[in-house]
Amino acid sequence: MAFLNTISTLTKKQRCPKLKRKIAKKTMTARFKRLKTEMAEISIEQQVIKEGQRQVRTKIEDINEECEQLREETRQIIQQSANTQIRLALMFNILKAREDGDFAKTRQLTQLLRIFSAVMAHSGII
Repeated sequence: MAFLNTISTLTKKQRCPKLKRKIAKKTMTARFKRLKTEMAEISIEQQVIKEGQRQVRTKIEDINEECEQLREETRQIIQQSANTQIRLALMFNILKAREDGDFAKTRQLTQLLRIFSAVMAHSGII
């Protein structure tokens, strides 16, 4: 019987490394599957992030374009305002010259106002 116990002990010891390898292989396979799943999830998250960055970039470009358009409109309004101020000043001086009876100056200022208005109308500013 002692001989049989020795044989059964040896076979258990011999089987033990095989069993450990089998368990280790299953554990390793499970880890690989888990890692593969995690990598797939990370890849999807990266794609979502890239899409978000693309959308933000597009919005920023749209905002910059709108800002440039507003700058141009503001510049045009300032130019029109300045031209209106010049025309009003000429009209005021024409009225003042008429009140003073200085008809030569009235004629010059009226001619200047006509020329100024024609140039502005021709350039499309008015």
